[in-house]
Amino acid sequence: MFGIGFVYSLISVATLGIGNGLAKAGMTHVVRSMGRQKHSFGFSDFFDTIKKNWKQSLILGFLNVVLMALLALDIWYFWGYISNTNELAVTQILGLGISLGLLIIVTFIKYYIWTMTITFSLTIKQMVKNAFHFSFLNIGRNLLIAVVMGLIYVALYCLAAINGGFFVVAAILLACVVPGFKMSLVQANVFPSIKKYIIDPYYAEHKGEDIEKRRALGLEIGEDEVFEEQEESLFTDTVSNND
Repeated sequence: MFGIGFVYSLISVATLGIGNGLAKAGMTHVVRSMGRQKHSFGFSDFFDTIKKNWKQSLILGFLNVVLMALLALDIWYFWGYISNTNELAVTQILGLGISLGLLIIVTFIKYYIWTMTITFSLTIKQMVKNAFHFSFLNIGRNLLIAVVMGLIYVALYCLAAINGGFFVVAAILLACVVPGFKMSLVQANVFPSIKKYIIDPYYAEHKGEDIEKRRALGLEIGEDEVFEEQEESLFTDTVSNND
């Protein structure tokens, strides 16, 4: 995970953030396998997942960079205006509140989008719509992830501020350890909701489908189900065939 975390960060930095979507897809698959107590080939699974999901992952990575840049610009503008005026800037305060609210929602959406990218055969529009719903359905766990990661980033910032030596330590932890930890935390908190609201209802009506793919995810198979996998189904894991 340390090595994969380094590659994850290298891809993200080298592509100015746009390739972060590719790196997130690969990291998500590796961590998802570990979280489901399934064997992972590490770097092989990481790059195979990127290869199989590169189109959607690249588009999502690009959209993420553009959207986060716009929200950051909005927040900077509104906060700067409010801070430098003695008047009650109602419009700017409202704008700042809306921008911060959108930032929180977008952050929550990103907790789900990469798991759905590598797990389901859905369009980007469908994934964003589902992830938007999950941002409210699972708000307690979403806030838990945000608070834990916020505390970690603050701790790393304080560590880096001590001196140059600690800055290097903080940078190594941020680049090589934090990506895997964050993805593990996300998987532990979002996959149960995805299973509850998407996977379980579908297979309650379509017993006997996708048996091997469900096993690859560590899902329970009912004894009354027919152990034959049908060719056509809604649920298609885009990488589990290599597991």
